[in-house]
Parts: sequence; structure tokens; C-alpha cells
Amino acid sequence: MTEPTLRIRGLTKSFGGVRALDDVDLTVPAGQVHALLGHNGAGKSTLIKCLGGAFPPDAGTIEVAGTTYPRLSPRESIAAGVAIIYQTLSVVDSLTVAENIFLGQEWTRYGTVHRRAQDEVAAGLLERVAATCSPRDRLNELPMGQRQLVEIAKALSRSASVLVLDEPTAALSGAESDALAGRVEDLRAQGLAIVYVTHLLGEVERLADAVTVLRDGRVTHQSSSSGQSRHALITAITNPPKGRGELRDQPHATVEPPANTQPLPLRRTALKLNALSGPGFGPIDLTVAEGEIVGLYGLIGSGRTRILETLYGSRRASNGTVAVGQWTGVTTCPADALAAGIALVPADRRRQGLFPLLSAQDNALLPSIRTLARHGVRSRRAEQRVFASLSDAVGLRPAQPRLPASAFSGGNQQKLVLGRWIHEARDVGVLLLDEPTQGVDVGARQEIYDVVSGLARQRGTTVLFASSDPEEVVALAHRCLVISAGGVVGELSGPRLTEAALLSAVHDLTPQGAA
Repeated sequence: MTEPTLRIRGLTKSFGGVRALDDVDLTVPAGQVHALLGHNGAGKSTLIKCLGGAFPPDAGTIEVAGTTYPRLSPRESIAAGVAIIYQTLSVVDSLTVAENIFLGQEWTRYGTVHRRAQDEVAAGLLERVAATCSPRDRLNELPMGQRQLVEIAKALSRSASVLVLDEPTAALSGAESDALAGRVEDLRAQGLAIVYVTHLLGEVERLADAVTVLRDGRVTHQSSSSGQSRHALITAITNPPKGRGELRDQPHATVEPPANTQPLPLRRTALKLNALSGPGFGPIDLTVAEGEIVGLYGLIGSGRTRILETLYGSRRASNGTVAVGQWTGVTTCPADALAAGIALVPADRRRQGLFPLLSAQDNALLPSIRTLARHGVRSRRAEQRVFASLSDAVGLRPAQPRLPASAFSGGNQQKLVLGRWIHEARDVGVLLLDEPTQGVDVGARQEIYDVVSGLARQRGTTVLFASSDPEEVVALAHRCLVISAGGVVGELSGPRLTEAALLSAVHDLTPQGAA
């Protein structure tokens, strides 16, 4: 039997009283591809960051190639032979391939970088991963698939024995994904222990020798993948862990029950998409009523985010129209969308939603300062009153208007962005949410769900949200459109709207008319 290269025992990690990892065990022998599955927030990213040294675990051990560590620093992780390829690659576009591979570990001769020697070694590493680029190519001239192979070659240059790939095909084309799969098979044959994080069950079926499923920070399923049906994998992902308390088993129990238990009364149409198309999606036809919450469920790259961004005007539509109330047209910029009563809470709140150095009050009221002003002068009293009201509505903690946005937790930052569009000074009839609780702890998730459900129920706000988390869709949506390859491949509502049905639909169906 092959001696394990990676062995994790009892790994536990909490953030602010919320347990992100709970007594996790994982063993990956040399020459094995081990798939790591689970919804967003299941603990996959936390586990990876403990391996990479970004997070120190609260308990447990990490053993790499026979050496046991209670925790790892980033430097110790690299020295131990752990290499992690994140979704956001850590390459420098302005440097050459060889310069990227040896960045931070340059070979010098007489006080200068020995470029010829680096190029020769880099060429061998590139051949090992079957990359077609040369050591002297600039990274900014390479397609994404080749950049990823350069990142893997960099890991091999540091004698990595454990390779962690985090959603490696999320930004790749079909051909690039197939090529990467071939490289993963080659690296397995070369004796690397590979942890492969993915949402795509087709990749699991092709590549994985073993599978571990995480849910709410706990291992809920481990098995060999050989002979395992797709249905069994879906069941493992959707089944809650045993031994949880009521709150953990039903994390959204206080949210207004969706359409499968409380059908919506007939209401007038608030949003209508007629053959809306844009780069990477369409045509999409959709009608949403006042007070209805509709989910767009799909995997990364399905086109769900593009649909929301086109509705908001941050992307240009190529065809079709949007109708909101009495207004019909195409939003060509966010100002058009806001004028029509459409607002967006983006997935990446730090880069697209917040100004980290501005105060919480300025972040939340930025689009409304002119509306609240008196005779062209900011009304601090009105701003303070509105901020206090929205802070109470979204449960902002701490409700301190002068505190910088960067000082708040992820969940409370999300509440700031959400509060920006729902207070009394804004007239938003259609609220778009992209991954509304991404990177948010369980307690804040529940509060955000309550706020969104309350807006739909009490104000009649129409909510269209995109999510890759089937648990979130079931908790929040009255009905859901399943998106794949930019098209609608199914619609689920009522008793049919379940986590298992969503996973089956997104993995088994293809858009009508798609190649």
C-alpha cells in the first residue's frame, strides 16, 4: 500500500464562534487524485488555506510526507512540499514564463540572475506539464490554460509532492479544460498527491480516485470514486451531516417559506426580459411578478452573472429588451438601470461594491447623498437618520456610522451594500443579487435572507438573484431557472425545487439548441 503523502487529522477552525472546519480527516496517498466537493461555505476554502499557511487551525494536525505539523506558515507549507493553485493565479503578467517560475527563488551568478540556466530548467518543467509556451514568452501574451500550466510548473520547481487545484477549470474553455485534465493524469502518474476542488461532477467521474464531501465544515462522505454513480454523489453533497443541532440542520428555518409551501398570490408583472442576449448568454425570456424571488442557478461560467450585469447596464446587451413597470428598453449603463428602479448587489463586494476607506455611512448612502441634501448642501442630520434606519433594517453590527467599511466583517459589509438600495431615499423596484451570501457566516446569511424575504413580502420588491449554492436557492427562491452555457435548461418550483433536483439539472441538462 502506498504511504500517504498528505494526512489531515481532526482539523478544526472557527471564526468568531462559527465553526468553519469541524474535526476534518483527509488522507491522500502519492499518485492519487482526491476530489473535494461541497457547496459554497462548506469549508473547502478554509481547509485549503490551512494547508497553505494562510489560516492556523485551532486543533488537529497536518502530515506531509511523514512530517507532522500542528500548523503551517506559508513558508513552511512550501518547504514541506505543498503547492496550491488558486482560482486567482499568482503570476505576474509583465514577466516572462521563466521569470514567473523562479520568482522569489532566482538563480544568481556573480550577483546577477542567471537567465540562461533558468530558461533551461524552465523548459524542462514546461515539458513535464506538456505546456506549449516557451520560457521567454510574456505571461500577458498567453491564454488562460497556458498560464495555469506555468503556475503548476512553478509548483514543481519547488519539489512539490502535494498539489492542490482550486476550481482549476472555472476560467478555461472546453478545450483547455480537456488539456488540463490530461496534465492532471500525467502528474498523478508521476506520483503527486493531488487534491482537486471542483463543482463539476463530470471532472470527478473522469479524474478522481477518491472523493470527500464537506458540508457545514464537516466530512459527510468519503469513498473511492470507482463505480460511484452521479446520483450517489449528488445525494452525498445534498445530505446534511449527522449529529447537528436543529439550527445547523436547518440553517434557514426562519426564512419565509418559498413557493413550494406558500404559493404566491397573483400579482402584476414587475420585470420582463424579451429575448435578451449578450456576450456569453441568451436569448433569455423571463417574466417576474411583484414580490417574487427568482433564482438563477448555475455553475461558475454558466452565464448567470452576465445576465444580472447586463440588466444593470454594466455589460451591453446585443439583442432583446427589458421592461420594468411602464419602462421598456435596454439599460446601457448603471445610471439607466437605477433610473428604471433596478439595483445590483455584486458578488465581489470588496472590489465592486465598497469603498474600504470610506465610513459605513458614506458607503451606504453614497448614491443618495444628493437626494438627502438641502439646497445643494449635505444634510448630516438626514443622513444620520436614514443610516440609523437602514442599520436597524439589515441588522448591521456594529451600527457605527463613522467606522470604515474595511473594519466590518464580510457579512456586515454585505449588509452595507444591501442597505444602500433598500432605505427610504431609494426607489428600487427590482433588486439584483449576485451570490448574495458568498463569504458570509451562517448567522449573517440568515439575517440577509430575512431582509430579502421581508422586502419581497412587505414592499413588493422583485428579487432576481444568481447563486451557485443549491442550498441557498432552495432557502430563498419561489422558483428557479437553471442556467448552463448561457441558456435556460430548466425551471423548478414547488415540491420539485430541491437541492438534489438542482444539482441533477445543472449536471445532466444542456441548453436547447446548444452544441
